[in-house]
Amino acid sequence: MASLDRAIVGCRRCPRLVAWREEVARTKRAAFTDETYWGRPVPGFGPADAALLIVGLAPAAHGGNRTGRMFTGDRSGDVLYQALYDIGLASQPAATGVDDGLTLHGVRVTAPVHCAPPANRPTPQERDDCRPWLVDEVRLLAPTLRAAVLLGAFGWQAALPAFAEAGWEVPRPRPAFAHGARTTLRGAPGDLDLFGCFHVSRRNTFTGRLTPAMLREVLREAATAAGLPVRPE
Repeated sequence: MASLDRAIVGCRRCPRLVAWREEVARTKRAAFTDETYWGRPVPGFGPADAALLIVGLAPAAHGGNRTGRMFTGDRSGDVLYQALYDIGLASQPAATGVDDGLTLHGVRVTAPVHCAPPANRPTPQERDDCRPWLVDEVRLLAPTLRAAVLLGAFGWQAALPAFAEAGWEVPRPRPAFAHGARTTLRGAPGDLDLFGCFHVSRRNTFTGRLTPAMLREVLREAATAAGLPVRPE
């Protein structure tokens, strides 16, 4: 997994994303002018033998693209890691930087697009160009992977083809995304339970479309399916 992470960090496959992530790292946000931005693709975060995978969308321009770690340094990460901590799958409730001491228990966090995109919207071509990284990641996780939480319709739609390439059978027609959706993929690597969840974006969490309780419910159900011990309500 470490070799894969290093390869991802060196990727320059998508010219638009390379230009954007590096421009953001140069100009910075006023609140972070004294910081050195990561400004490169952001690899997955968590143990290489995880039983549960969480798939988002892409690093935030001033979150993962600044800190170099998925869902770290932004509001979305605050919500996600707090929920993981609440159910016993993270060592602490906040993620501020790569040296903050955070560890995940049986969980790995990744994204189908590893570079921060303009307006947080990767193109379909950029999503497809980045898919081989996700395929390789889930193949490496396959011996232990038992469940996945897919955040938002983008994460759901991007992950299904990757799981298919990695050896699982995706039903046709493909299962539709919905918050609380659950489907099981069969395949040589073993059964894999997929769970749909609204993305932990500011828009969803600020409007109440996704509440902390809703997020914890999905994560707890997925962790239980993956065989991970969780903290009771």
